[in-house]
Amino acid sequence: MRHQTPTDAQGESADLRRKLVGELKAHPPNEAAAILESIPAAVAFEALVELNPSFTQDILAELPVGRRTQIVKCAAPQLARQWDLNQKFDEGTIGRLMEPPYAVFRPGMTVEEAIEELRSLIKTAFITYGYVTDADGTILGLITMGDLLFSERSARLGDIMLRDVFAFRPDMPVSEAMRLSLSRHYPVYPVCDDGKRLLGLVRGQTIFEAEAFEITAQAGSMVGVEKEERISTPMLGSFKFRHPWLQLNLLTAFLAGAVVALFQGTIDRLVILAAFLPVLAGQSGNTGCQALAVTLRGITLGEIKPGDGRALIAKEGVLGALNGAPIGIIAGIAMFVTATGQKSPHALWLAVVVFLAMVGACTISGVSGAIVPLTLKRFGTDPATASSIFLTTATDIVSMGMLLGLATLLVH
Repeated sequence: MRHQTPTDAQGESADLRRKLVGELKAHPPNEAAAILESIPAAVAFEALVELNPSFTQDILAELPVGRRTQIVKCAAPQLARQWDLNQKFDEGTIGRLMEPPYAVFRPGMTVEEAIEELRSLIKTAFITYGYVTDADGTILGLITMGDLLFSERSARLGDIMLRDVFAFRPDMPVSEAMRLSLSRHYPVYPVCDDGKRLLGLVRGQTIFEAEAFEITAQAGSMVGVEKEERISTPMLGSFKFRHPWLQLNLLTAFLAGAVVALFQGTIDRLVILAAFLPVLAGQSGNTGCQALAVTLRGITLGEIKPGDGRALIAKEGVLGALNGAPIGIIAGIAMFVTATGQKSPHALWLAVVVFLAMVGACTISGVSGAIVPLTLKRFGTDPATASSIFLTTATDIVSMGMLLGLATLLVH
């Protein structure tokens, strides 16, 4: 019988840890915390340090205090302090993504002293840069591995360090940090407070992972699918996440239906209008979704500055009119041909009504596509949250209301 060697045991432990990490990533924080309840504290800790720091914070927040304390005790004191510090910052900020700044040196240290200190540090931490600070922790410069490799052993770090180090603030939104990092591509960024004191480090990969998750969640958020929902979420949990938004959508659908009911007499008199209601709703809805997509992208990338909202709304309104005019001409011709084929005496006026309604509906839909996310952001709400539901309501009411209203006024 073959005996298990230490190497075999380490391999099995690594496999179990990777499996646990994969399982945690596949679940929302509350379910991931439940998984860790039955896992030894040391193993749970090893899995948590391999996750995105922000996700780790969310899981720790879901754990009972006693269990959280057990896991944190397995961490090195510096990492435990960092986790406590990260908890002080809001979700979606750089402060939630920070790692401890392990390689921190004083400007008076020599290259040889820094290398000796790094020999022990690299056994427990992945180090890319060294950071030079004063006694108060204020960052003075940055040391690359190349600086240590090619400089004289007796050289002082203060003489060879790179000054004017670019750093993030801990309260900076991840989306803004991603935009600023696009032109830099550094593997690691220091995070400093307003006094330039070094608080932690954040990896470029971590920033992009966090922002990629936000972007992928936007498509679901626009139709009421919560960020917490995953493929593995139980059916009852998915039902609880989705159903309230469907109830809201039902309410808004009743509003659109009420508009149609107001013009029931016009529909009874001009039944042909019913065939063109979905045409207007579809075209105006697509126009609004185009404006919504561009606005959300601008918000995500930080391209929309204070005061830009009015210009964006005006632009989308004009674009809606420009797009609506040629579409309206084609739809008007289709109405004229259809009405003529049915020997309607109002064929020309019905064509004019369809054209005007299409231009007006697309114009207002473009404006709505910009206003909805900008308004949600102004009130401190996630701009992507259920935007599509509110936009669809606006476009349906406007398109149906304009077609039936103009027909009531112009076709006698």
